[in-house]
Amino acid sequence: MAMTLLADNTADTTDLASVSFTSSIDSTYKLYVFKFYGINPASDGEDFEFNGSIDGGSNYNVTKTTTFFAAQHEESDATPELAYQASRDVAQGTGFQCLSMSLGNGSDESCAGTLWLFNPSSTTYVKHFYSRVAGYKSNSAVLDSFSAGYFNNTNDIDAIQFKMSSGNMDGTIKMYGVG
Repeated sequence: MAMTLLADNTADTTDLASVSFTSSIDSTYKLYVFKFYGINPASDGEDFEFNGSIDGGSNYNVTKTTTFFAAQHEESDATPELAYQASRDVAQGTGFQCLSMSLGNGSDESCAGTLWLFNPSSTTYVKHFYSRVAGYKSNSAVLDSFSAGYFNNTNDIDAIQFKMSSGNMDGTIKMYGVG
């Protein structure tokens, strides 16, 4: 299957509050892939998050059910961990879903990864998604994050937004259609 680049958003400084994709998410493709590189928060310890919209990006508040777990290992070799992170789940809520947690804001701290969104234009079924993100946390730990879930709505998802849990960010996010 070929991947077609549909949009490319890059912020070169930490002055971007969010990145939104408000066009090209339609019935052309059954799979949309978002790839992000060098995502770095302006403030230390922030989560990188996303949400969907059913009104072209006027509101990012689609009801979803999700799960989140991560593996981490600190540079000091203290507390290696593979754990389910219940506090970063969304259970039939409208909040933003965490993709990577507690990122550091140093020049050597950031995250990169991929989000897959399936059949967002369906008006019959819920819309599934999953992600995998590698990041460097504010406590000098490498982090491998996994999230998955579904938008529990039969309206079409026509916009996606990425942001930090608080503050600004920089980095590159690209959207592809697969088909």
